Amino acid sequence: MEFNSNNLRFILGVKLKQFRQERGLSLKELAEKTNLSISYLSEIEKGKKYPKPEKIFQLAQALEISFDDLVSSRLHRKLDPLSTILSSPVIQEFPFRLYGISPQHLLTLLTGDPEKAGALVRTFLEIGQSYDMRVEHLLFAALRSYQQMHHNYFPEIEEAVLTFRNEHHLSPAPPVLPEPLSDILMRRFGYLIDEEHLTAYPELHQLRWIFIGKSPPRLLINPNLTPGQKAFILAREIGYRVLNLTDRAKTSSLMRVHSFEQLLNHFKASYFAGAMLMNREVLCGAVKKLFREKRWRAKKFLSLIQQFGVTPEMFAYRLGELLPQFFGISDFLFFRFHSRRESNIFTLTSLFNMSKLFLPSGMVAREHHCRRWLPVQLLRQLEKKQRTGHDGSTIIAAQRSRFLELEVDLFTITLARASKVQLGMNVSGSVSFIINEEFRNTVGFWNDPDVPIVEVNESCERCGLTELQCPERAASPEIFQEEQTHRQREEALQQLINDINGKSESGVL
Repeated sequence: MEFNSNNLRFILGVKLKQFRQERGLSLKELAEKTNLSISYLSEIEKGKKYPKPEKIFQLAQALEISFDDLVSSRLHRKLDPLSTILSSPVIQEFPFRLYGISPQHLLTLLTGDPEKAGALVRTFLEIGQSYDMRVEHLLFAALRSYQQMHHNYFPEIEEAVLTFRNEHHLSPAPPVLPEPLSDILMRRFGYLIDEEHLTAYPELHQLRWIFIGKSPPRLLINPNLTPGQKAFILAREIGYRVLNLTDRAKTSSLMRVHSFEQLLNHFKASYFAGAMLMNREVLCGAVKKLFREKRWRAKKFLSLIQQFGVTPEMFAYRLGELLPQFFGISDFLFFRFHSRRESNIFTLTSLFNMSKLFLPSGMVAREHHCRRWLPVQLLRQLEKKQRTGHDGSTIIAAQRSRFLELEVDLFTITLARASKVQLGMNVSGSVSFIINEEFRNTVGFWNDPDVPIVEVNESCERCGLTELQCPERAASPEIFQEEQTHRQREEALQQLINDINGKSESGVL
């Protein structure tokens, strides 16, 4: 097992502290035995210093162990999970620097009691294996935290887009078409744009694009995409160049992420593309006008998306970048669901949560998402329409979702449509706003009586509604019933203790 120099310092520090404590020595007593200062020994134990060989010999002699016992990377069996996590992809790839810490800082917090630290790390590893968590999951979670730290708004990228637009005399008026972007990529950056080769590989039909970085750089685009999707891909490629992002994804599939830098660069380039296609001032002006409406206007909302020539998902993401900064609305969530036709299976494929509300993230895939959720409802409605020949339609609706257990109301806007790339697949994208004071003060149609109020829950397994109350139920309430049983036992136990204590005080026992 290989370790970098930082990890070797940390392991030496953990082992030195372990041996010292096993022999009942304080730092002061070990300092007296080795003629080394207390502060120096403390820095070794914290993983900040790696002493010269002669000083390691002094330490080994004072502790009555061999030189190899200190310098080897082997750890006591109880501490072995520490070496496992130090060499794991999670620790190697997690972007600790964004949060002002290092892996050693994090693990130093665990070394007050090394054996407990080992048990704790072992627990983390077992949880990760049980839930089939990969390093990609952690990196995506880190990216979401990074976005939340910046309120999902990045002015330096916004300014880069404005500068680029002015340099190339691009109008801010929508829609932005793919042709001028393709021309810029070819003229300024020497790209070859290829919409033919992907069709020759049926296994790759679900990919939207592939980047081949040899000179000249070649961008392969799926020809089945809409003009708006092609424009977004081209604008993102320009974003990579303008922002000088070199560590990059090579395909549209991000299921295998090689580093956090690569994931972060993909996000920045995509942010650039969204800002290019949906000009900040133009979009904010249109949204303000829409929010002044006292009634929910589905056709106006859909018309606005079509005006920019983008997909509902692109539009929703762009809203999520501008709402906190320019509208004071920061408590919202974005969902995306996929459903293959005739399957009756609804998979949550994306959740971006800018609120303080905890909602299920799809980690427990065996649970059935509430069939009353608007994105699920619209996917079912869309499939019914498709059976009558309306495959190309996009449907839109709004709902006030009242979560039974969480005691919170959300205003949800959802669009559902057929996927342009994955044949037989339907997609729904939703933006859900927490109905709080900021939302009520900003959005005129928040209390439109024509928008249905629907009681929802996290999943069928966690919902206490009966089949009579909820005919849409897709699974029995197993988790809810287990929690109820546990609660009843706790109440009965407390009642038993109270009864016995009461009888004892009255002298009956």
